[in-house]
Amino acid sequence: MSKISFVIPVFQNEGSIRPTWKAISELFEGALKTHSWEIVFVDDGSTDGSWNEMREVATAGAHIRVVRLTRNFGQLAAIVAGYERATGDAIINLSADLQDPVELAVEMVRQWEAGSDVVVGYREDRQDPLAARLLSRLAYGALRFSNKDIPSGGFDYVLMSRRALKTFLGYCGRNRFFQGDVLWAGRKTTFLPYVRRKRPIGSSQYTIGKKLKLFIDFILDGSYIPIRLMSLCGITCATLGLMYTAAIVVSWMRGQTPFSGWAPIMIVVLLVGGVIMLMLGVIGEYLWRVLDELKAKPLFVIDDGEEES
Repeated sequence: MSKISFVIPVFQNEGSIRPTWKAISELFEGALKTHSWEIVFVDDGSTDGSWNEMREVATAGAHIRVVRLTRNFGQLAAIVAGYERATGDAIINLSADLQDPVELAVEMVRQWEAGSDVVVGYREDRQDPLAARLLSRLAYGALRFSNKDIPSGGFDYVLMSRRALKTFLGYCGRNRFFQGDVLWAGRKTTFLPYVRRKRPIGSSQYTIGKKLKLFIDFILDGSYIPIRLMSLCGITCATLGLMYTAAIVVSWMRGQTPFSGWAPIMIVVLLVGGVIMLMLGVIGEYLWRVLDELKAKPLFVIDDGEEES
């Protein structure tokens, strides 16, 4: 009998803990009744009644484990804390706001049993305000420019096999992009679309500032585009500066410069500016490699099912 673990990060979710627990438990009374299960709730420094509700649910249910962080460390930290304590053969990350359909977990488990190491429930659409939907499309459109594997609507609702989770937990770093890290190893992945529901209880704590932080984390942690643009800009500026310097020298030799001293000033400015831009690009490339080493991602990931002895 395989075991399914649900990891649920909680932040200011008072009122939705018990409904989430009931919805999950109903799955294992029906479609998933042949599996054992557990739920790991992680309180990420909530200041409302979330912790008390979590403890009440843990007392009422034999399959519940609760973890409380000392303060709000952020969603990724809460997810990792839950992952480290989950004991299941398959581990599902689910939000506690009741916006993601719990029943989709049945198909996620079926896909895992069919051989997928990662099953992603991605937001094909969302019942959110128009402004939120537009911002989401713009943000993920930009993210997909450098990582085509990320679904257009993004995701948080994901199942990972035990071996996929082991790889994920081997990564280091504080400012990480969860979605990129989940997909990085290249394990067999299945994508399941769903419509994100309107939040029935409370209001979202995911402010514009947090969304912007997530976007920046991806650009800086999961993409080399800024560094490569800097390098390209440096090479371009240095090349154009050198070409224009040659043109200025020719003009000076012909006596066509605007005034005395103009040519050396322009030559110094162009050459020094071009060299500085080029050096910044080189420094950026080195910094990217240092960052890549600090992440401690493995050099390769072996497909265990295909390795021959």
